[in-house]
Amino acid sequence: MSKRTSIIIPAYNEGPRIKNTLEALIGIGDIHNIVVVDDGSTDDTFDRACSFEGVKVIRQSSNCGKGAALKRGVQEALDASDIIVFLDADLESSASQVAKLIRPILEERADIAIAKFPAATKRGGFGLVKGMSQMGLYLHTGQRLSNALSGQRAFRAEVLRELEISSSGFGIELSMLIDLLKRGYQVLEIDVDMSHRETGRDIAGFYHRGKQFYHITRVVMSKFFH
Repeated sequence: MSKRTSIIIPAYNEGPRIKNTLEALIGIGDIHNIVVVDDGSTDDTFDRACSFEGVKVIRQSSNCGKGAALKRGVQEALDASDIIVFLDADLESSASQVAKLIRPILEERADIAIAKFPAATKRGGFGLVKGMSQMGLYLHTGQRLSNALSGQRAFRAEVLRELEISSSGFGIELSMLIDLLKRGYQVLEIDVDMSHRETGRDIAGFYHRGKQFYHITRVVMSKFFH
């Protein structure tokens, strides 16, 4: 019996990109189920996602955050899945690279596979967000990973059955990773040729990274008290 793989895509105001992302996933043989969780979008994300036959689209009444959207998607897909994959909605055509994340789980080489992106094509921040995440991961687990914040990751479904997904804002990926490594799960970083929107060195970019840094710092500190 083949293993069933579900893709969970949290989406907030991704109307211009969700169509291309879903088109890249449709027809990939290892994928059996696609769940889009529209996290209270104010654009046409929901309608565009609903236009794809066979894609389950869940609409949250308000913007509850990525953690809440992922949790809702896992609740929808967990019982019918052997493998669950988290993907961002803005990957567009590069979402087809998801097969590289699924393969190590199918081959039982890892419990979790995390996407390792190519180097950014434009200058972003100064490495503070990435540095904080790597330091926090090492402080709590003694392990070092280069892509602790990557939102593209595949799991054995059993792993998620034992994990409480919290609403940690931009720190959700790091929070989950710390908990998984503490439980002794095998994590493998996989090189992929994925790409998504990059933030630059403008006001919007620095504001976004400032929120990331705050949320990640909060996760790192809170783990010391739990």
